[in-house]
Amino acid sequence: MAFAIFFTVLILTLNSYVVFATWSHFGDGQWGLIWRLFLCFMIIWEISTLFIMSYQFRPEYGKASVASNLFMGVTMSFLIAKLVIIVFLFMNDAYRLIRWPIESVISDGSVSFEGRRKFMTNIGLITAAIPFTGLLYGTLKGKYNYKVWKQQLAFNDLPESFNGLRIAQLSDIHSGSLDNPDAVRHGLRELMSHKPDMILLTGDLVNNFASEMDDYVDIFREELSAPLGMYAVMGNHDYGEYVQWDSDADRENNILAVQDRYKQIGFDLLNNESRQLEVNGETINLVGVENWGGRGFPKYGDFDKAIENVSDDSFKILMSHDPDHWDLKVLDHDVHVNLTLAGHTHGSQMGIEIPGWVKWSPVKYRYKRWAGLYQEKDQYLYVNRGFGFLGYPGRIGIWPEITIFNLKKA
Repeated sequence: MAFAIFFTVLILTLNSYVVFATWSHFGDGQWGLIWRLFLCFMIIWEISTLFIMSYQFRPEYGKASVASNLFMGVTMSFLIAKLVIIVFLFMNDAYRLIRWPIESVISDGSVSFEGRRKFMTNIGLITAAIPFTGLLYGTLKGKYNYKVWKQQLAFNDLPESFNGLRIAQLSDIHSGSLDNPDAVRHGLRELMSHKPDMILLTGDLVNNFASEMDDYVDIFREELSAPLGMYAVMGNHDYGEYVQWDSDADRENNILAVQDRYKQIGFDLLNNESRQLEVNGETINLVGVENWGGRGFPKYGDFDKAIENVSDDSFKILMSHDPDHWDLKVLDHDVHVNLTLAGHTHGSQMGIEIPGWVKWSPVKYRYKRWAGLYQEKDQYLYVNRGFGFLGYPGRIGIWPEITIFNLKKA
């Protein structure tokens, strides 16, 4: 309730400021009326979004729809564009405060500021159109614009029988946000077109509730398979810690149900466990930890427990949802891990990536390792940008990812 009140007051305050700050710009004529009606429409749209989204935090609903995602995406586009406009309007108002004493002295009309004021407002409106258009595209198209990232990695200690091993990684499905089963099926078929030997899923199958996955269980089960198996670990959202439960028992039952959904779609869930994979008498070890939260997220991961039955000199692949785990625990551990796979950040679902030129996202100011491949010493970390989306129902610049690894014997 407190959040609803705060959000409603914020909407009314921002829109009121924009109305009064642009009143003289558009005037009282036809364009002024259209502009103010448009702002009124935005207020109704944004407050309606608040009520629609509140249903997604109830177990009996818990799923997004095309309509709710559209409302949220358009609302976020409006809000970001409005904030851009407000920056320019505030600059205009600050300019008016500065010019006021000058106009008080010079009142013969020889100094005019009106042209500058209109110019600044027009620049603000044009500038605001850029993020509005981008965010709207991300909502309508970008969220299912799956991209395949290929990584070829060479290791001295990779057993010869695993030379050429193809691993597909998925992460951050967030099934409660998905609203297009056909698009999801298309993405999974794109993954399978690369004929992976093994498929690894690094957490966040759901947003909060196990039931979110029900519409997608058959799709994942029908489309995904791999000769060396499919394995998964849990992410922070799989524990249902972002909603109010009637009791601890309800939350625990939901966790068990989420774990069951992983199994239903064919994944062997590694909860602080390891699996030894054998080909032609040679082995590698796959290690999985539950979510290891380094920044206030739920911490259930136990790396030491997960490697109890793993020999120190074996080749190891670790699945750990949170990339911070690599820096804070894995990298300097006595037990050497060749390759760690993570997710969690989503690359913030927005940014700019031009391989070899630019790689930027707001999430870089929170996470040291936030997307792609990292190497320290002779260990690798790969952070998947995520298959789904959360919060903002779209992606712009940081597209949903399917990762294909090809491991080579150096």
